[in-house]
Amino acid sequence: MERAAAKAAKKGAESMLLEHFFEYLEREKRTSKNTIDAYRRDVLEFARFEESRGISDLKETQGTEVVAFLLKLKNDGRSAATVNRKLASIRAFYNYLQAREEISVNPAHNIKSPKIERKKLEYLTIEEVDRFLALPDKSVRGIRDRAILELLYATGIRVMELIEANVEDINLRMGFITCAGEQSKARIIPIGKPARAALEDYIYDARGKLLKEGEEQEALFVNYCGQRITRQGLWKILKEYGRRAGLEQKLTPNIIRTSFAVHMIQNGADLKSLQELLGHEDISATQIYLSVTKNRIKDVYDKTHPRA
Repeated sequence: MERAAAKAAKKGAESMLLEHFFEYLEREKRTSKNTIDAYRRDVLEFARFEESRGISDLKETQGTEVVAFLLKLKNDGRSAATVNRKLASIRAFYNYLQAREEISVNPAHNIKSPKIERKKLEYLTIEEVDRFLALPDKSVRGIRDRAILELLYATGIRVMELIEANVEDINLRMGFITCAGEQSKARIIPIGKPARAALEDYIYDARGKLLKEGEEQEALFVNYCGQRITRQGLWKILKEYGRRAGLEQKLTPNIIRTSFAVHMIQNGADLKSLQELLGHEDISATQIYLSVTKNRIKDVYDKTHPRA
């Protein structure tokens, strides 16, 4: 009876520790909800794994246990990217415990991440971008959709940054949008003339017709219920325009973001500026777009050099 009570008390303490970690991510690190949800899934999955191996206190975990967990994920057919993400979540959790002096050594500290094979970048040509940007009509919905599409391509912002944008984040007079970004690191991104014109039409004309009479709404983009547009709603909009434009690739926020980055690089943008525009913490995340330029240079060489 006493053993069961002690075990329950230990379990309760561990659950409290995990909740404190998630609260720390939200309140102090200002981590986005989606990232916190991913951390929660990953760390709880690891906790269940440890429990299945007779380890009920995560503070007792050794590096060999973390390696065993990663091997299980690999044997279960999980991708290298998924394994890397889960390792990063576990490492972040133990960094937190170490900072609180709950443990002296992070068991995940020296474990190397699996190598990820780089996928070929999927992006649209400028002609394909022009094709879907020309589709929205002059209806209330069309004016809103044009503003969404133009803003995504003009800035390369993330899907959640567009969804969470408020009217006050747009400065039409100066031509820029302010994005909180990840971990609340705000950045200011210029807006080109076509996007600026589309936003003016939407904010001063169409947006008010989507709002319910007398209702205040801070969200920049709203649906027919006058509420902030959702991730699912945005994907539905893009899917429709992708289909109508006859694009082979699915038209997604990420493909538009990648197209923005690739076209900037192809037209001479420097890597540091692009990193700031995209909101990348690590410049290595931006360097992947250089592969397109390298391939382009090789194509030019192959076609033009007499001895290629």
